[in-house]
Amino acid sequence: MTGGGIWKPAQAAGNKLVIYFYPRDNTSGCTKEAEAFRDLYPAFKRSNTVILGVSPDTLASHEKFKAKLSLPFELLADEDRSLCEGFEVIKEKSMYGRRFLGVERSTFLIDAGGVLRREWRKVKIPGHAEEVLAAAQEL
Repeated sequence: MTGGGIWKPAQAAGNKLVIYFYPRDNTSGCTKEAEAFRDLYPAFKRSNTVILGVSPDTLASHEKFKAKLSLPFELLADEDRSLCEGFEVIKEKSMYGRRFLGVERSTFLIDAGGVLRREWRKVKIPGHAEEVLAAAQEL
C-alpha cells in the first residue's frame, strides 16, 4: 500500500520500473539509498522509469520517511512481506550475534513490457542508484 491506497502495476504501464527493497525506514543506510534515488529522480523520470521503494514498514512510517526526505516516488508498505517473499529478498541475517529473517537490500529493473531485465542483490549503496539509472537508460 502507498499514499493511503493500493498501488497497482498499471500505474507504471508504458514505463520502466525500478523496485528497490530496503530493510527499514529511518536507518542510516536506507536513508542514504532513498536520498540517492531521490537525487537522481529527474533523470529516471526523463528515461520513463518509475521508482518504487519497498519495505515491511507500515504505511504511517513510510509517509513520515517520505515527507522527511522529500521523496518524489512511492514507498510500498509490505507489512505481510508477500512482495518481499515473491522477489525472494527475505534472507537470514545476523546482527550482534543474533540471527533473524530480514530484507536483503535488492533492486530490480523491469522493462516497459513487464520483463525483468536486471537485478542487483546484496546492494552496496555508494554508486548503486547511478548504476541502476545507467541500466534503465540503456533499455
